[in-house]
Amino acid sequence: MHLKSLHDLDTSEGTVKLQQDVGGNHAEIVLVPAPSKTDPNDPLRWPRWKKHIAFTSICAFTFLTNYAIGGLAPAFFGLHLEFNKSLTETSNLLLWPILVLGVFNFFWVPLANYLGKRPVFVFTSLLLCLCYVWGACARSFKSLLWSNIIAAFAGSSTEALGAAMVNDLYFLHERGATMGIYMNAISGGNTVGPLICGFVVQSLGWRWHKWIAVIFTSINFLTVLFFVPETRYDRDFSHTASSIPSASASSSNLGTDVEKTGSASAKEVVTQSSSLQVPKKTFVQELSLWSGTSDANLAVMAVRPWPMIVYPAVILSFLCYSISLVIVVAVNILSSFVLSAPPYNFRPQIIGLLNIPGLLGNLFGAWAGGNLVDMFCAWRTKKNNGIFEPETRLYMLIIPFLITPAGCLLFGYGVQNSMSWVSLFFGYGFISVALSATPTITMAYVSDCALPVNSDALLLVNGLKNIVAFGFLYGVVPWVEKVGYRDCFGTMAGIFVGVVGIGAGVLIVFGARLRHLTASWKIIL
Repeated sequence: MHLKSLHDLDTSEGTVKLQQDVGGNHAEIVLVPAPSKTDPNDPLRWPRWKKHIAFTSICAFTFLTNYAIGGLAPAFFGLHLEFNKSLTETSNLLLWPILVLGVFNFFWVPLANYLGKRPVFVFTSLLLCLCYVWGACARSFKSLLWSNIIAAFAGSSTEALGAAMVNDLYFLHERGATMGIYMNAISGGNTVGPLICGFVVQSLGWRWHKWIAVIFTSINFLTVLFFVPETRYDRDFSHTASSIPSASASSSNLGTDVEKTGSASAKEVVTQSSSLQVPKKTFVQELSLWSGTSDANLAVMAVRPWPMIVYPAVILSFLCYSISLVIVVAVNILSSFVLSAPPYNFRPQIIGLLNIPGLLGNLFGAWAGGNLVDMFCAWRTKKNNGIFEPETRLYMLIIPFLITPAGCLLFGYGVQNSMSWVSLFFGYGFISVALSATPTITMAYVSDCALPVNSDALLLVNGLKNIVAFGFLYGVVPWVEKVGYRDCFGTMAGIFVGVVGIGAGVLIVFGARLRHLTASWKIIL
């Protein structure tokens, strides 16, 4: 079997020419990766509205996965009483789906790479809707648990595929902002879901939380079925560093003027001889669920991601995402029990309000990890004579590095000492910054470093982070009962500081050297 290196697939090894000086204070954005000159079916050449519909659908899918499963948290105390289950048993409604969301990434991604992303997306969208119907009708705790588990099996398809579709549809200079929106969709499901669920549970009962999810997943299924074509594309990355520049754009707007650049890029690449153009697919042709199979063997595709765990970018991303997820989900699991008991004695809808600061933290984190990073990268790239280095993104990890540990300490000390609910709300808001900021930054970094195999690399990040989170969270209730909230959340704050601080620091200093070194390793099947 012939093994390849990243350098064989992409000679730029992540270091690319992203800006081209045109004199004065202006620069042209260089489109990376280069769109096809002859194929109008290249997703990078799709009209903006078409890209946005596909992107919105994948965001809605991953949002609704977390909305209906993680959003049930405010009802945990009531479910514990209704089904006569212990607090630990009730928390399994969230813990086992977290494990499934991670493990079955390793099933869906190779299948999507082999058969195409569209058939997987259509099937799992339908399955998710049916599972929520099942959950709304469940008459036993076991039935409700299994409906969540199978729903997580369907939803696991988007954790890595969604991030890979961002790279299918958008250019490098757009990647931070779009990845930020996508990560906000993931984290937003875990904050907006409980926020809405608290009011729904109090007024209509927890089953209506599931029925609301059924309505929106059915709408999204129809959107996917009729308006999301196949985004898998056999792209040549060998000329990444010499991509075609778009129309001139002010260098001060490089990080934000995505719409203008995208439109210009579409015009740039179609000025070719009509005799060389590949025929554009019709609407009916794009509805097909069959786009052919990959040349690679399905078994090879299933094995291929694992050697990539040696890439420093993958290690950093999976560890940062893991600890961020652990802290946020720990709060989600514990908050219902904490706030339902004395001295707070909150009703479910009030418990759901805890997710307002969580949502604000997610929004800020996504902006900081997305748009702010893009602006910072544009500025650093200009200073570097138009050369973009992926490690530039990592500087912005300073934001969650400072904010999230403070939130852990505030929440842990607040609960331990029965402090005002205000301290808990602020603590959770600070904690939530990490869940959108750290994966947005580090997963975009992974894509920059390993673009030709980004779906496999992101599969490792998403799959492993959920497995680690499950193992950590499975014991969080007994851990809190043994050592208390202060020591539990203080320890998690320390782990977060160590992982993010040391990891980012090492790669900021040595990342470029390590990236070029590992790019020569022949470990890609």
